[in-house]
Amino acid sequence: MRVLAIIALCLLLGTCSPHQTLLERVQGSGVLEVVTRNAPTTYYIGSEGPVGPEYELALGFADFLGVALEIYTLDSPAAIIPEVARGRAHLAAAALTVTPSHREEVTFGPAYKEVTQQLVYRQNTRRPRSPEQLLGRRLEVIAGSSFVDTLENMRRSLPGLTWLENPVMEVQELLGRVAAGEIDFTIADSTAVLINRYFHPDIRAAFDLGEPQPLAWAFRAGDDRSLLDEAERYFAEALASGQVTAIMDRYYRHTDRFDYVGTRTFLRHIDTRLPRYRAWFERAAARQDIDWRLLAALSYQESHWNPRAVSPTGVRGLMMLTRSTAEAVGVADRQDPEESIRGGAEYLHRVIAKIPERIPEPDRTWMALAAYNVGFGHLEDARRLAQRRGLDPDRWQDVREMLPLLAQERWHRQTRFGYARGWEPVRFVENIRHYYEIMDWITADGA
Repeated sequence: MRVLAIIALCLLLGTCSPHQTLLERVQGSGVLEVVTRNAPTTYYIGSEGPVGPEYELALGFADFLGVALEIYTLDSPAAIIPEVARGRAHLAAAALTVTPSHREEVTFGPAYKEVTQQLVYRQNTRRPRSPEQLLGRRLEVIAGSSFVDTLENMRRSLPGLTWLENPVMEVQELLGRVAAGEIDFTIADSTAVLINRYFHPDIRAAFDLGEPQPLAWAFRAGDDRSLLDEAERYFAEALASGQVTAIMDRYYRHTDRFDYVGTRTFLRHIDTRLPRYRAWFERAAARQDIDWRLLAALSYQESHWNPRAVSPTGVRGLMMLTRSTAEAVGVADRQDPEESIRGGAEYLHRVIAKIPERIPEPDRTWMALAAYNVGFGHLEDARRLAQRRGLDPDRWQDVREMLPLLAQERWHRQTRFGYARGWEPVRFVENIRHYYEIMDWITADGA
């Protein structure tokens, strides 16, 4: 209906000539229509609005074209390719792998990432070592996906191989079914496995299925390459400038430090401990204009939501405040949960306010958390080191590389504030980021 309405408006205004290219029609309407999937590897509504790697890339392309982005999802992943093939969307940005069967329906743009298909099983069950061990087991995959193509190829040498194609579930739901023991196996891209093990820590990759495959956007096949040509220019610039790498880093770089026991414990504590304190987190965060999930993630990193927590150095409470910090923010009893949360929120707000406003989000938040842990002076030392070495002092990924150097004499003697255990704020930020992103996804529906 949206596309038809735009076409009708164009015809009414006399701006949609039958001789116009697709690019001209997009720019004439002022809207780029993009279809995607609702998943942590593509697009979802987070606490601050739309997020996801595909969303950020699509938004960048819309800006490149000088138009607004209208992005929407379909209930069935199998419907995405037909949606583009029939011209209902201008393109699909949905972490699609480039396969021969898909090429029969659509044209693909430039590759921007590679993934590997992996067979996924549940930990503490027998790990399959070869495709032959799938025979007679419950294997379920997304209908109409590249995984079906892979299985069809496997069946040429394994005639007895069978599977079920699910026409409505997304990959994270099938991974959840594996984790719950409802099915034995599914197939997922390596990026989806990395992200979803934070929600389903019992899933494991048994083995890779083939070589890495490129991800690309899908466009309607035909002679009109005008929009595709612009996409190729956009990706050439975005890849050369490091924009694509920065986006992928934001969503995937932290996934290489998975802690199975810690993740299971965290998910359990979301159910058993968080409800006692959530209202206080929400109230204190609202006063300081902070996302309550970020404040709760910080608290979990500090105390695992244990109000009686005490460290060997004497910091204590849900927010693990020092005596001097508690006095500065007016907290009389550090082990009173409501007081501790209020004080921690105020202190975090003060730290964030010290970070230069020119630094974009989420880098500004990550730097504030690093300063919360190691001190603002040491953070500034790391930023100065980044600048001296030709890196960007306003980019968290560059600053995080400098922080561990503060523990080395050859580097910290060049700084104003000297030695610091610089690896600790890096771990501190990455852990909070894990907790925050898990809660952001779990509560994305407003729960």
